[in-house]
Amino acid sequence: MKKNIIVLFLLMPVVFYGQKFTTRTGTVKFEATVPSFEEVAAQNKSVSAALDASGGEVAVLALMKGFRFKVALMEEHFNESYAETDKFPKATFKGKIEGFDITKLNATGQVFTIKGDLTLHGKTKKITDRVVVSRSGNTITITGSFKVKPADFGIEIPKVVSSKIAETVTIEYNLPLNKQ
Repeated sequence: MKKNIIVLFLLMPVVFYGQKFTTRTGTVKFEATVPSFEEVAAQNKSVSAALDASGGEVAVLALMKGFRFKVALMEEHFNESYAETDKFPKATFKGKIEGFDITKLNATGQVFTIKGDLTLHGKTKKITDRVVVSRSGNTITITGSFKVKPADFGIEIPKVVSSKIAETVTIEYNLPLNKQ
């Protein structure tokens, strides 16, 4: 019995370590375009994320200066005036995929509910979203989208351009996580 307990403690780090999936190449896009005006959209292709597959806990980090726009001036305004990336350099999400079971994943994907806290521009808001989680080999991919209002995060849109930027922003994410 004593020998079994010692073996269990020796194997515990392997078991927990084997359940971790991470990425540094996740993608987050946002879209705030209003019809008849210039596209307001950006993409960040270097988002970091981690998944503890044993419990479904997820953590995501996006550096705000990593968002790329089609128009350089729009990117400059985003960084300086709206997101204030020098003052608020990152956006984070910490949450849990409810009912997550790694053994039931397949390449087609399964729909789950994810709940957690999104922190952006120094403000935190609870987010609940439906996610699709799929698995192919040693890669688990989490995809989904949700909507937020910049005002909920203290991001002020000047009146002069407010008619050109959507009041609600759609955020899409694709996180291909590899087993560590």
